[in-house]
Amino acid sequence: MMTLMPQLKHFRTGACLLAIASVVALASGCSRPSTLEEIRSEGVLHVITRNAPSIYYEDRDGPTGFEYELAKRFADSLGVELRVRVADDNTEILSVLDRNYAHIGLAGLTDSPDYTDRFRAVPIGLKSQSVVIYNRDLPKPQSIGDLVDTPIHVIANSNHARYLNELKADYPDLTWQQHPELDAAGLLERIESGELQLAIVASNELAINHVFFPAVKEAFTLNEPESLAWLLPAEQDASLYEAAQGFFSVLETDGTLAQLKERYYGHLDRLNYVGARTFVHHVRNRLPRYESLFRDYAQENELDWRLLAAIGYQESHWRPNAVSPTGVRGMMMLTRNTADYVGIDNRLDPEQSVDGGARYFSMVYDRIPERIQEPDRTWFALASYNVGFGHLEDARKLTEAAGRNPDRWMDVKEFLPLLAQKEWYSKTRFGYARGHEPVIYVQNIRRYYDVLAWMKDPAQATEQVASQDLPALTDDPLAEQTLATEERASLPRDLGMTPPTL
Repeated sequence: MMTLMPQLKHFRTGACLLAIASVVALASGCSRPSTLEEIRSEGVLHVITRNAPSIYYEDRDGPTGFEYELAKRFADSLGVELRVRVADDNTEILSVLDRNYAHIGLAGLTDSPDYTDRFRAVPIGLKSQSVVIYNRDLPKPQSIGDLVDTPIHVIANSNHARYLNELKADYPDLTWQQHPELDAAGLLERIESGELQLAIVASNELAINHVFFPAVKEAFTLNEPESLAWLLPAEQDASLYEAAQGFFSVLETDGTLAQLKERYYGHLDRLNYVGARTFVHHVRNRLPRYESLFRDYAQENELDWRLLAAIGYQESHWRPNAVSPTGVRGMMMLTRNTADYVGIDNRLDPEQSVDGGARYFSMVYDRIPERIQEPDRTWFALASYNVGFGHLEDARKLTEAAGRNPDRWMDVKEFLPLLAQKEWYSKTRFGYARGHEPVIYVQNIRRYYDVLAWMKDPAQATEQVASQDLPALTDDPLAEQTLATEERASLPRDLGMTPPTL
């Protein structure tokens, strides 16, 4: 609570001023302005939230998060500033809303009957479920009955306690503990370490965090998917509530909501248990030898070094002597033509390989039309880096011909796999391509990037994953055989790059 006291003081001051203004308005015979009118008059939309990758957090480029992006767009649509206050937990968020000290609460909660008299709920178009999780070294719970003899752990003021209360009628011995000091990642870490046996987290938060805690497994869900919602104080009139509903209706219609879902949730199923643990092991034991190369050449080419490192891992698992059956080789798996194109003499030299890969990716990125906004432009550049610019353009044309948006990755990735089917590639300029591979390629790199950002960014990272017991893998090529078949199969067969052609 201490961190929020100055902010609450600001809210209280605003509330007092509003009360005085109301008295003056009544005395003068004028009606009190609506909530929406007050917001536009002040020029500020006040939002209370908490830190969570699914809601709001600060990265190297500033505030981000799925619900933050929505709130920022909503404020922009109203023509006002978004002012965010960060609470410690949901208990604090609900308390602030109860006192009408903020206009909207972003708490990652679904609409609940318990909130009917306290809040108005605006569905945000993203659904979630309560998921029972456990450590993979323990027996898997099969049903609610298996939870009776083991304490269950949930974060305080979450949706999960409500479902457990409903279940208690049939399972009177069911017990659980609420943790106001923990978030979903905190529960996942304690399940990972074995400190806790069972916990319940939201499915969307599990999806974002799961790759960081590979020993955590999903048992079953407690409920059907329900829409997450923004919470607005019931003390407000309906003007802001109605404006928010209209805002989400527009986002649903114009595709913006689907695009944001793709950005934050569209790549989260690409890293399995073995692949995740192997990657973390390599981040600890293999990356340090080459990290300075990725940093230096990324900076030279104005790239994010973590993205460049993620490309290198997807290409070779950071093995400078890697060679594919088709002749591409080195850390960045350059073809001979590509190496010549960027002026690289020795593809097996780690520094030359990273230098060449960085320069080539920068060239590919610059060819993507500037009108394509981030992060889609980066995803297109990665796909082009893998499959070639010409094939990417073919897929974009197929996308446009189908009435979809050729400038959105979420649309184009559905059409890239069609390049492997004669009925489709016969209609294109560049013909056949293994179009499913760039889709997998981009998804994998996005997930590797997530982990690198989590482990390596001082503003966000912890060393929880890095300190865990991991498989004893080495740089011996035979050790790579420990990768699961699924993970190995997800790597494109020919990751070589060729000079761009049109």
